[in-house]
Amino acid sequence: MKPLFFVVSLLFSWQLFATEVETVDSQSQAVVVKTNDATAAKEQAVESELQDSPAVITLTPENAAQPAPSHIESTQPVVVDPNKANMIEVVDTSKVLGTEAAKPADIPKTQQEKAVAVAQAEQAVTQAKEALTLKQQVKAKQSRESLAVIEQLIKAYNARNIDAFISMYDENVEFYAFPNELLFKGKEKLIARYGIVFKKLKCIKSSPIKRIVHGNIVIDHELSETCSTDPNVIDKRSELISSYQVENGKITKVLFFR
Repeated sequence: MKPLFFVVSLLFSWQLFATEVETVDSQSQAVVVKTNDATAAKEQAVESELQDSPAVITLTPENAAQPAPSHIESTQPVVVDPNKANMIEVVDTSKVLGTEAAKPADIPKTQQEKAVAVAQAEQAVTQAKEALTLKQQVKAKQSRESLAVIEQLIKAYNARNIDAFISMYDENVEFYAFPNELLFKGKEKLIARYGIVFKKLKCIKSSPIKRIVHGNIVIDHELSETCSTDPNVIDKRSELISSYQVENGKITKVLFFR
């Protein structure tokens, strides 16, 4: 009796176990089907959004981004215009101030080139010295000629020789008081003025204290002495500064410093 009961219990337990396994399998299949349906729905929604979105660009060999040309130098700024497809603009900076590369000076490489460069430099120095010397020689000659005119003028003045005195002046000579006050102009007024002085005074003497000669300009710091009645008695003694401008052997301008 007991073995029969044991067999019946075992069969009943096995039937329950089989029923539970079948139930679990059914539930698992249902879960899997549900999951697959959800995944398919999500994929369909994403695909629908991608098709409707204008920001997504499908890359093809025609519109794929092209690499920058290899010949563009790194120092040149590259500007990409978004309104122009596949367009790269290279900014030319070759004419911008300060971008030019400094060119090194040509340096002689051989002994012969060095000798030629030294010879050229020495020739340039010699020419500069000759030009300066020539200019100095011209200035020195002009100074000697101007000094000779003034010495003849003072000699005629001390001798009260009106003709020799007047001959040292230009026809349109101008007399000024410093700085630019015109006293008179022309030989006629000069004769009238100094002619009376030469006749009135018994003695006239001008002695240079210091003299400066520079080209056609002679500046005299002089001591002037005059006698009115007795040639041996000095009535007046004073110091004067006069500037003479000489052109072509004649005095063209006189400036008195009072």
